[in-house]
Amino acid sequence: MSDSTTVYVLDSYALLAYLGGETGEGRVKEILHETSRGNNRTLMSLINLGEVVYITERERGLAKAQEVLAIIEQLPIEILSVDRQVVLGAAHVKANYPVAYADAFAITAAQANDGVLVTGDPEFKVVKDVVRIEWIG
Repeated sequence: MSDSTTVYVLDSYALLAYLGGETGEGRVKEILHETSRGNNRTLMSLINLGEVVYITERERGLAKAQEVLAIIEQLPIEILSVDRQVVLGAAHVKANYPVAYADAFAITAAQANDGVLVTGDPEFKVVKDVVRIEWIG
């Protein structure tokens, strides 16, 4: 990978669209394919991974959530850990923009990694001037 490699940050909306065959699935699939070929990087905050798992468990049960987690772990997605600096960065985003706290972690990850946030969640429209967004929905 070169220094100009595009970094994509998936929020829960994007990964759920991919896993569920919903609107935006094709674009996420393309991004992951290019990541597996070494042409870009795909990241996701651990908080947003947790969001995908809890939504899946709530809607489809624990067994399905465990199955989905096993699938995700095989994808070429780097899961970003959360430390004090990340939490405080997300807190700053949440304090200044009307977004969900978990979404603040996706925004912070995109900012910290000079990445493009991939989402279809309209809640992110309020941060379109502070983070690059690729809309999939």
